Amino acid sequence: MPTAPLVVAFDVNETLSDLSALGARFAAVGAPEHLAPLWFGSVLRDGFALTAAGSQERFAVLAEHSARVVLSGVPLTRGLDDAVQHLMTGFMELDVHPDVPAGVRRLRRAGVRLVTFSNGSAAVARALLERAGLEAEFESLLSVEQAGAWKPAPTSYAYAAAACDVAPEEVMLVAVHPWDVDGAARAGLRTAWVNRDAAPYPGYLVAPELTVASVTELADALGP
Repeated sequence: MPTAPLVVAFDVNETLSDLSALGARFAAVGAPEHLAPLWFGSVLRDGFALTAAGSQERFAVLAEHSARVVLSGVPLTRGLDDAVQHLMTGFMELDVHPDVPAGVRRLRRAGVRLVTFSNGSAAVARALLERAGLEAEFESLLSVEQAGAWKPAPTSYAYAAAACDVAPEEVMLVAVHPWDVDGAARAGLRTAWVNRDAAPYPGYLVAPELTVASVTELADALGP
């Protein structure tokens, strides 16, 4: 059994939050549900591109503009502005995955320090955790908005470790995204990949230290 890290840093969007409800939001404005993952992927792509170019933009700004692009040419059942607002509101009202509450609470009972570290805003993470009754379990809600670069830039992970006043190797980044796991590993953090869909891990990325099917399984793997 691996030793527990001093700090577990959870990615937020899709790792803690369940994005599956966004499909219904797209359908409600007359768009195909399959545009939801395309929209989310477009936001990440453009955030990565700006970081690679030495620039940065807030997740919310990219999300709104990407929604307008994805909905372009779609025969919507309401005006574009209204449709985009409906999608953005839905994103702000997501719930956590069912496995998150028990797993988070077990990690805290084991004495592990918990933080979130997101490419989105701390406000989104706070609202998500408040709805789940979990905000008190986390000591900090960290965002790349203060890091100066989106994950997976190495400086973003260095910021997270410094904000927790620990060395990078004392932090375990937990994410559903292999690119996030890879970036954290290359920056010297420990890593855990939450693979809820039993998908293969890309062989060209640095493999995670732990692969688990849920946050509760992560708590079991790290032990008391």
